[in-house]
Amino acid sequence: MSLPRFSRPLILASLGPALLLFTCLATRARAEVRLPRLWSDHAVLQRDRPIHVWGWADPGERVSAILHGKNDADQTVAATADELGHWSLYLPPHAAGGPYTLTVGSSNSVTINDLLIGDVWIASGQSNMEMPLNGFPGSAVVKDGPQEIANASHPQIRLLHEAKRVSAFPLADQDATWAICSPETAASFSAVAYFFGRELERDQKVPIGLVEADWGGTPAEAWTSMEALGADAALMPVFAARAESTNAQVDAEVIAARNKREDDEARAHGQKPPQHPWQPPVDSWAPAALYNGMIAPLTPLAIRGVIWYQGEANTGLTRAPLYHRLFSTMIDDWRSQFAQGNFPFLYVQISSYAAGPDEEWGMLRDAQRHTLSLTNTAMAVTLDVGERDNIHPADKQTVGHRLALGARALAYGEDTAHSGPLFRQATPAGASMHVWFTGIDGKLAATGGKLTGFELAGADHHFYPANARIVEAGKSNHVLAESPQVPAPMFVRYAWASSPEATLVDGASLPASSFSSEPVPTLSSH
Repeated sequence: MSLPRFSRPLILASLGPALLLFTCLATRARAEVRLPRLWSDHAVLQRDRPIHVWGWADPGERVSAILHGKNDADQTVAATADELGHWSLYLPPHAAGGPYTLTVGSSNSVTINDLLIGDVWIASGQSNMEMPLNGFPGSAVVKDGPQEIANASHPQIRLLHEAKRVSAFPLADQDATWAICSPETAASFSAVAYFFGRELERDQKVPIGLVEADWGGTPAEAWTSMEALGADAALMPVFAARAESTNAQVDAEVIAARNKREDDEARAHGQKPPQHPWQPPVDSWAPAALYNGMIAPLTPLAIRGVIWYQGEANTGLTRAPLYHRLFSTMIDDWRSQFAQGNFPFLYVQISSYAAGPDEEWGMLRDAQRHTLSLTNTAMAVTLDVGERDNIHPADKQTVGHRLALGARALAYGEDTAHSGPLFRQATPAGASMHVWFTGIDGKLAATGGKLTGFELAGADHHFYPANARIVEAGKSNHVLAESPQVPAPMFVRYAWASSPEATLVDGASLPASSFSSEPVPTLSSH
C-alpha cells in the first residue's frame, strides 16, 4: 500500500540522521544538470546539422546551452526537463571548424572544452573491426603496425572507444570519453577505423570523429534492436538459435570444470595444457544485447555515417542463408533509431579464409552483395587481401582505404570507383555462359593475367570449375565461361569457396565480389 506523502519525512527521520544525509545528497545529485559521456572534452560534433545536446536534470528544471567559438557569435538555446528529468535541445548548425566550448547551465554549470566540428563516423562489427593498431597480442598483427603507431599524431582526429557492454534493455549512456588521436590513443583503437578516418581527414580537410563500438566473435542479431527483430516473422530462427545456445550454456560450468581438470592434469605431468574448443560468450550473442548496451546510447548523436565489418560469426550453415534479411533489417533499424535519414552505411565484405565445412563463407559474401539493394550503401571487397590461414588479415590499410572510397562516393559526392565489378546477369548460349557486370568504367581485367574463380552448374545444380576469359564487347566487357563437365550451363558463380582463387578486377584494380546466379529464396530482396 502506498504511504501518504506527508508521512514519508517522518519515516525517514525515524531511520536516523545518516539516512537523512544520504537522502539529501542523493536529491542534490539528481538536481544537478548532467550530460552523457559522449559530451566530453575533445569531442567532434557533426557539421552542417543541428547540434543535439541532451541530458538529465530535475523534472521541470530549465536548462540552457551556449556554444562559444572564436569567430562565431555566442548562441544560447534553452529547454525544460520532462517529468522523467530528460531534456533535449538543438543548437544551430555550424560549418567545420573549432575549437569550441559548450556551457550547459541550470542549478549548476557544466563546461566542455576543445570541441571540433567536422564529420562523425561510427565503426562497429566484430573482431576484424575491433583489431587495434597494436594487434591482438600473441595472435594477430597489423601490417607495419609499429610504424603506423609512431606516425599516429593527428590532432584533428578524435577517438571514442566504447567499452564492451551487454544489456537486456536499451541504455541511455556509456562510459567512454573522447581523446585526441595520438600514438598512445591510436595504438589500442580499431586499425580499420583509424585508416579510414586518417584518409578522410587528409582528403576532406575537416575534423573527423571516430566512435568505435565493436566486439569480436559476435553475430549481427546481437547488434539489432529487439523491436526490429520481433517485427519480422522471417527472423524467428534467430530466437530459436538463441534458445539452443542458452540450453548449451547450462553446461558451461561443467565444461569449465572439465577444462580445468585437464589443464591441471597436464601441468602435473609436466605437459603444456591442451587447447580447448572456443566457446562463444553467450551473453554477447543474445539478440539485441549489443544494440542495447553499445548502440542505443549513441542514437541521439548526430553522425555522418557508419562503417561496419562483421559477418564471420554468421557463416554457420543455418545462419548464412538468413544473413541478407538480418543484415538489411539491422541497417534499416539503425537508420530508424538514429532518425537521421538514410545515412551512408559502408561495410566490408568478409575476406578469404580456409573455414571448415560447417561454414558458408561464399553464401555470406553473396548475402552482403545483395544488401547493396538498400539505398546509400557501399561494400568494400577484400578477397585479395585475405589470408588463407588467418581470420584476422594483417592488411587493414587496404580495408580502410576501400571504405574511404565508399565514403568519398556516397557521403562526399565524388565520382570515384569504389566497388569493383558487380554481377549483373548471366545468359547461357549453348555450352557457354556469358556473364555481365556493372562497373564505373565497364572494364574488366585479371590479376596476373589469368581469370580464375568461376564455376558452372546445369539443371542438377552441381557446380564444377569453369574456364573463363574476358570478352571485348565495345565499351562494356564481359566474361565467357565454359566447362566440359557442364554441357548445358544454367547457373554461374564466382569466388564461392571460403578461400577462393579469384582474380577478376575492374579498371581501377578493385576486386569483384563473390556472387551466384542460382536463385536462393532466403536471399530475396528485403
